[in-house]
Amino acid sequence: MVIIENYGFILLSIAIVCGLFMAWGVGANDVANAMGTSVGAKAITIKQAIIIAMVFECAGAYLAGGEVTDTIRKGIIDPELLGAHPELLVYGMISSLLAAGIWLLIATTFGWPVSTTHTIVGAIVGFAAVGISVDAINWGKVIQIVLSWVISPVLAGVLAFVLYMSVRHFILNTPNPLRSAKRGVPVYIFLVGFVISMVSLVKGLKHVGLDVGFQDAVLYALMIAFLLTMIGSVLVSRIESHSRSVHEEIVNVERVFGVLMLFTACSMAFAHGSNDVANAIGPLAAINSVIS
Repeated sequence: MVIIENYGFILLSIAIVCGLFMAWGVGANDVANAMGTSVGAKAITIKQAIIIAMVFECAGAYLAGGEVTDTIRKGIIDPELLGAHPELLVYGMISSLLAAGIWLLIATTFGWPVSTTHTIVGAIVGFAAVGISVDAINWGKVIQIVLSWVISPVLAGVLAFVLYMSVRHFILNTPNPLRSAKRGVPVYIFLVGFVISMVSLVKGLKHVGLDVGFQDAVLYALMIAFLLTMIGSVLVSRIESHSRSVHEEIVNVERVFGVLMLFTACSMAFAHGSNDVANAIGPLAAINSVIS
């Protein structure tokens, strides 16, 4: 405890630098998860992708990043178990941030798309098991996190399959795919707007001092989603529907879906910011709470 009292500011400053280093690694490596599909499909340019990521990653981190941050901060290791030696938690979290940041720097340099969540969770578990005790780790929470690594890709794959089949059935396999796309894409935009709005209203606003009831959140989310749908419909309506060949028809359909990908890119960036901000801020929050 004497170490914390005498050197708390220095330790916190070191932790902030390591946290920024880790956050840089998260942005450098994981932005491809949010923007790769949209850039690859040429729906947006790399410059536009960077601007979208800057805005919506920050919005997701600010409005909906608190839940996962709490899990990283105190879910893997119980700080109460280190009441007699709180400096061990500070040392360990700084080490975890630095180790994870170095690994992400290496991976990004070689173009390896790695998981930043795997990286920081593994670093925290590693320092706790070696530096403190295996019993200090909340293995139940760790198992839940590991299971989410299995469930997430499976669930994403199932949802992607269902969405693709709906597009194939209701748009691509119709007599006039372009007309069907112009009718169907606004529906998908509505879904994107509603889901992101609900997450922000239910989970996010309480972090900025506002508390919205569930029924009010549903109403506001529907209004926001409807507004986004109107904007998307205007953008879609500007795409010319005169096609003289099958190739031109396909190109026009792709342009319609390009509008949808603009919205889904914003959605993915928001979701990524809300989840992965904890990888850098969770350990830093744990250090700050101990020193405070």
